[in-house]
Amino acid sequence: MAFSTSSSSLFLIFFVSFWLSLVLSSSAGNFNQDFQITWGDGRAKIINNGDLLTLSLDRFSGSGFQSKNEYLFGKIDMQLKLVPGNSAGTVTAYYLSSKGSNWDEIDFEFLGNLSGDPYILHTNVFSQGKGNREQQFYLWFDPTADFHTYSVLWNPKHIIFSVDGIPIRKFKNLESIGVPFPKNQPMRIYSSLWNADDWATRGGLVKTDWSKAPFTASYRNFNAINACVWSSGASSCTSSRKSATPTGNAWLSQELDSSSEGRLKWVQKNYMIYNYCADAKRFPQGFPPECKLS
Repeated sequence: MAFSTSSSSLFLIFFVSFWLSLVLSSSAGNFNQDFQITWGDGRAKIINNGDLLTLSLDRFSGSGFQSKNEYLFGKIDMQLKLVPGNSAGTVTAYYLSSKGSNWDEIDFEFLGNLSGDPYILHTNVFSQGKGNREQQFYLWFDPTADFHTYSVLWNPKHIIFSVDGIPIRKFKNLESIGVPFPKNQPMRIYSSLWNADDWATRGGLVKTDWSKAPFTASYRNFNAINACVWSSGASSCTSSRKSATPTGNAWLSQELDSSSEGRLKWVQKNYMIYNYCADAKRFPQGFPPECKLS
């Protein structure tokens, strides 16, 4: 893993992060309005007049929440500050998912680690109940020291995972070559903090140290202004009100420009630690068809 880069790249990263934080702060939603706590018996809390949400985990239970709305395509941002210190065995999951046996899902999962070791950011895409498309990354900052923005751009062309405005992964719609793509099932936003010490840290070798409990993750500045809310079998993106907004629905066909493609390649070269398209042991009969195009 390489942790060095040019001064110009660092400046660009910090500038984008600062600019994005200002935008989110001015347009963030309210957790009381947008989300509901779904489990945890008081371990999840919405505080500061709905501006902050916290999830906690102890030896008896974790906790979680979900969005009140369902979405069919959207650009969705959330700022997270992850469990600090010795977080080994814990998983903070932040994802979109539909229901049913043939569900669709878009995953961010943050795998905790021993103090001083980096978190692993785990990503995956499910379509029609099938996943096995994992990519994992280290981050170029400490995700426990402050809030950082984790984003999903999901439109009919592709799914783009971003961190502080920097794309880290792109999953294209390649239905033309037989690759299923999430496009028909509305999804809610979910998040949970839970114990997974049977697999999360070094394959389950490092267990959760309950003397450090409770473990807490924090959330703020949710933004789904550019998203299609699904209600009563219809999308808000087809309404005259939505299409009349200043930005319209341009994000529904948004592509990465050359600068963003360059940043994507930089992240994948320096910080990707696992790619399913390079794991021949998992696919002895041949890689999935999208791997040939990546």
